[in-house]
Amino acid sequence: MTTDSSTPAPAFTDEPRLTLASPSDVLAAVPYLVGFHPKTSLVVIGIDHGATKVVARWGLPLEPGTLDPLAPLLQREGVTEIVIIGYGPGEVVTPAVDEVRRLAPRAGVHVGEALRAHEGRYWSYICDVPRCCPAEGTPYDPSTSQIAAEATVRGLVALPDREALERTLAPVTGPVRMAMQRATSDAIAEVRAGLTATPDLDAYARQFVSEGLARVRSAVRTHAEGGRLDDAEAARLGLDLAIIRVRDEAWTLMDASHASLWKDLTRRLEPRFTPPAASLLAMASWRGGNNVQATIALERALTVDPGYSMANLLMHALQNLLSPSVLRNRLPTPAELDAAMGPVHAAWLLPLVNVLDDEAPPPPLE
Repeated sequence: MTTDSSTPAPAFTDEPRLTLASPSDVLAAVPYLVGFHPKTSLVVIGIDHGATKVVARWGLPLEPGTLDPLAPLLQREGVTEIVIIGYGPGEVVTPAVDEVRRLAPRAGVHVGEALRAHEGRYWSYICDVPRCCPAEGTPYDPSTSQIAAEATVRGLVALPDREALERTLAPVTGPVRMAMQRATSDAIAEVRAGLTATPDLDAYARQFVSEGLARVRSAVRTHAEGGRLDDAEAARLGLDLAIIRVRDEAWTLMDASHASLWKDLTRRLEPRFTPPAASLLAMASWRGGNNVQATIALERALTVDPGYSMANLLMHALQNLLSPSVLRNRLPTPAELDAAMGPVHAAWLLPLVNVLDDEAPPPPLE
């Protein structure tokens, strides 16, 4: 997926409230609401009684049908007013802004303001009074705004661009990467030895899954206590998560606060082991309202494995602007997962076997 894609990044936000009294205030606040300074983008801010309910961003130009889920989103979230901001030249921005303005009445939503920002100036699609909205645009500098100062004091961050945000999820490099490579090789060797030595692959699978479930629960506890997995623990957990039942244990325990755990693993694991951790990071980020991070995490997962089902399902949810509330009180319990999946047997290890290095193939699983 490209950096400026049609993938939306909605954020269902409980961020600290910023008082926006002018178009300049809005333009100064947007980078803190989406996490970076947008370029060639469409941003829609949904408001109800002065409170921001949802922020959504798309890369421009839009693909046909991209905005179809927006009206249901605004209705579902109880939005009564929107502010539209397009970033870029008029020939790219205006069609997208016009589409949102046509859509708003169908959603029963008032358009409070619609702006285009480009090269340090902004124009209003609502105001046509030359005294306050000149044809040449109005200059603005978000870095000097009081809003920027307030947002920083309240702990909000605006990175220079989306690429900078992507780099916060990029694989680690240097000595850290070398250490993880060694730890991963050791973990793989241990698993291969177990597969080769066992006379009963079903029994080995039961033991592997049981220990993997325990390691997931231990990792969550370690994270909750402020700890961090060492390289050996992280590498072994990366192998464990290749097993769907083990990955789904983390899903049943999911909380937005787990995002930093899965972010750490997404960055440290060897790339071929990252899709499960990156998908769990996306889930935690989505639940926490950080949908930009969720989208980037899913892009990481799908770059490695375009067919990874959990990542594709979550990306579909984001593309359709679904709220994480659709999953509240709907996550299965471990007992329900066990009942649904049935007894553990050797075939459960196939996803792991498929992702392992091909240098020394393990024995075939029946």
